[in-house]
Amino acid sequence: MGRAFRQVDVFTDTAYHGNPLAVVVDGAGLTDEEMGRFANWTNLSETTFLLPPSTGEADYRVRIFTPSGELPFAGHPTIGSCHAWLETGGAPRDPGMIVQECAAGLVRVRRDGSGLAFAAPPLLRSGPVDEDLLGRLADGLGIGRGEIADAEWADNGPGWVALLLRDADAVLALRPGRLPVDTGVAGLYPEGSPYAYEVRAFCPYEGGIVEDPVTGSLNASLAQWLLRTGRVTAPYAASQGTALGRAGRVRISADDTGVWVGGSAVTCVTGEVTL
Repeated sequence: MGRAFRQVDVFTDTAYHGNPLAVVVDGAGLTDEEMGRFANWTNLSETTFLLPPSTGEADYRVRIFTPSGELPFAGHPTIGSCHAWLETGGAPRDPGMIVQECAAGLVRVRRDGSGLAFAAPPLLRSGPVDEDLLGRLADGLGIGRGEIADAEWADNGPGWVALLLRDADAVLALRPGRLPVDTGVAGLYPEGSPYAYEVRAFCPYEGGIVEDPVTGSLNASLAQWLLRTGRVTAPYAASQGTALGRAGRVRISADDTGVWVGGSAVTCVTGEVTL
């Protein structure tokens, strides 16, 4: 059966400079196995399947798959899926606020002028990181323990540990080896720079690590941490993907409803897939 399909580049307004996402616009009737197999075949960091919502509070439901399994929530699939849903005729109940249903619950998404922004979800785990794990992370990153200026658990679903290095140049210089957990690393740019900090996201797998080009979930939890500790003030933009030749740009804002993570999305492939 032919199903509408989009491949979207997320957190960029220039095609092929962000993080790609495969979106099967009509995922109704597909089994878990069929979704997983297709996501494995696309070999992208995430593939999503759009479905009718199971609650009247949501506009649509999304299931998010990596090549090896399903995620309850992820940031760039949230922006990219909402972009594809709107582009293919989705009409939210409230024109000012789209509500996405995913395994982690309901996620609010709003238009932010030049793109979309989602409300940062609450952390599932926060707080200090034990010294043994910090030592192993430093070894995996090829740096000394003293080069980690601060660290916190910043897990909003994928399981991130967040590390702060002395500056953006230190982040860009990393050449990591093996890491025990999903690790996000940030370093501040000098005052007056167009971006508040540089981000890199490393995910271990059997045999090594993979670096994610631009990561919405990590940027959400980093923003919550760095805003709370007074290291940055909103609104601001974060840069990610530089080390991979990308130009990911994540817009962070905050109001009395919470932290919002925004970015642009560009459709690069339009068509049908047989599933």
